[in-house]
Amino acid sequence: MIFLNPAVLFGLFAASIPVLIHLFNLRKLKKIEFSTLRFLKELQKNKIRKIKLKQWLLLALRIMIILLLVTAFARPTLEGISIGGTTSVAKTTALFILDDTFSMSVVDQDGSYFNQAKQSIKNLLTQFEEGDEAALILVSSQPDKINLTTNLSKLGNKLNELKISNITNKLNNALVKAAQVLSASENFNKEIYLMTDFQKGKLATEENLEDLGGILKENVKMYSFNFSGEEVYNIALSELKVNTSIFEKNKPVSFSVNVNNYSNQPADNTIVSLYIDGERSAQQTVNIQPGATQTINMEAPIKATGYVDVFAEIEEDDVLHDNKRFTSIFIPDKINILLLYNKPEDLKYVQLALLSSSTSENFAITSKRLSQLPGLQLNSFNVIFLLGSYLPSGVNKIKDFLNNGGGLVVFPGSVTSLVEFNNMLSSLGLPSASQLIKVDVTAQSFEFEKVEFEHPIFKNIFLDEAKTEVESPQIYSYYKIQTEAKGKSIINLIDGSSFMSEYSVSEGKVFLFNSTPVTTWSDFPLKSIFAPLINKSVFYLSSKNKSEAVYLAGEKINVSISGRKLPQIRIQKPANQEDLINIAENTVSDFLIYPNTDYAGIYKFYSGEKLLENISVNTDPLESKIVYLSDDEFDAYIQKINFKGTHVRIGKDENPLQVILQARFGSELWRYFLIATLLLALVEMTVARNLKKELAEVKR
Repeated sequence: MIFLNPAVLFGLFAASIPVLIHLFNLRKLKKIEFSTLRFLKELQKNKIRKIKLKQWLLLALRIMIILLLVTAFARPTLEGISIGGTTSVAKTTALFILDDTFSMSVVDQDGSYFNQAKQSIKNLLTQFEEGDEAALILVSSQPDKINLTTNLSKLGNKLNELKISNITNKLNNALVKAAQVLSASENFNKEIYLMTDFQKGKLATEENLEDLGGILKENVKMYSFNFSGEEVYNIALSELKVNTSIFEKNKPVSFSVNVNNYSNQPADNTIVSLYIDGERSAQQTVNIQPGATQTINMEAPIKATGYVDVFAEIEEDDVLHDNKRFTSIFIPDKINILLLYNKPEDLKYVQLALLSSSTSENFAITSKRLSQLPGLQLNSFNVIFLLGSYLPSGVNKIKDFLNNGGGLVVFPGSVTSLVEFNNMLSSLGLPSASQLIKVDVTAQSFEFEKVEFEHPIFKNIFLDEAKTEVESPQIYSYYKIQTEAKGKSIINLIDGSSFMSEYSVSEGKVFLFNSTPVTTWSDFPLKSIFAPLINKSVFYLSSKNKSEAVYLAGEKINVSISGRKLPQIRIQKPANQEDLINIAENTVSDFLIYPNTDYAGIYKFYSGEKLLENISVNTDPLESKIVYLSDDEFDAYIQKINFKGTHVRIGKDENPLQVILQARFGSELWRYFLIATLLLALVEMTVARNLKKELAEVKR
């Protein structure tokens, strides 16, 4: 037995009041002299004994009346026992945790797990009393504030609108949110209904576990409904990777697709299709053993420019949401190149290399002095060549250009000093040069020692890929630069310094050369490798592989909006949905944080009709691993979070209403105690009346 209002039990001390009154009222009976007849004296003694007995009985009755009355107000309750007419009327706060992640889309003979869970909640809502309050918490995402409602029919209608989510989240997060809501409730009955398939991968991460014992106390009941049981056949795509680093129109692009068999049976003749801009461009058939992963390589030409949508797809199985994987690439229609220089002579050979190329029709070249940099809008360019040794101003513009994913090629200027060049490198986040080395033309010059031919910039640059040799130029002047673990060296000189190196600066890429492209510093501009290397650098730095940024459904997207023309961004979402975001006029940031990634697919960000960004969002591969928790594993989890309440499992074959009624506070006994109080009060009145008469007779 427990008490719903235990504080009232302090009133039991009032039972001492009748005792005190009795003690204060004890009076010695007045002696009355009678005749000497003995039988009259004996009669008096008998009456006095009866009076004392009735006085003690009256005292006991009054004490019992107080005890029963106080106990009735304390609302004694029997757990797990239902007595007719005594069901608890204590108000209830119920939190329904509904697993809406896509592993719940599995269908058995009773329908999908998700629909079964929704129907179970609807059935349970009909059993609540007026004044009870409830709320729904989704596993996929929880808002900052959960509002409890007593309008349970409205809550039931909300269930009809819910669909399976692409977002994966942890059950623990939903339980923590439920605990927070329950802690603010004043109702005595506090219940959590956990509707899930108990998938192992989405229970919790060890580092996020916290002690909830102070919230999930003894009066909290958690009912867990396990909807799993069907053997699931699930083949999933866990990754779509772009292998090509340099994109050109009508040139093939290589892709890798990871195919996982998460079922217990072989997946034979599984067809994997590759779609580019909605058109099937490649297809392969694979056989995968149970529990295995297979990577297949696919290749297809890109026929369009701009942002290109790519996705891989497999045939339908028991779980549909992981049968597609999305990515995107960018091929500029025209590559806008900006040449910045201190001396026009430094620009000559670079400009010739760009103009003489067979791909020069793809280039739009603009030449400006470095002194003009502050007045230039760099977000209209794809690649910048910086030929100089100092930046008089505008270095922040270069940084912003790199932050927005631009490509930069840096050559030192022919008129320079070590201090000026290092200041420029340092301002761009690049390693400094240790010294400027100059040798006489007649003296021993420096040559290439090592070339990283595996770098994408050398792909398709040689007629015979088996014979990859580069004639080394004679280098007379150069800055001695080491990558210092900040980047990777592509071409090394014989002294170990880097002639050409690559660095990642924020979202952008940088090629750094250590020698000016003029013949007084080296004969590099005259070598056959020079022009192809310059042109390949442009294609490499302007290519955007959007698969490098991995976004999962539910995560926030960091979007570059530096090219916006209007104060409003239009987002075209998957499933033909749109969002509009107004940008404040005083906003100086070139980035937008977009949170509403509730679908898997391609998100397109427009300023007017201009497409600013194309970002792919995919489902979490962890959700595809259909492995379920054992009872012991879940029990271990609730011990770790210090759950102090009662946990009741409800199987698929059990009657949940019956189990819950047995587990709830079954019977309140206050009515019985109140009836007993009234009956004893009647007895007390009768005894007190008779006692009063007898006392009067004795006094006479």
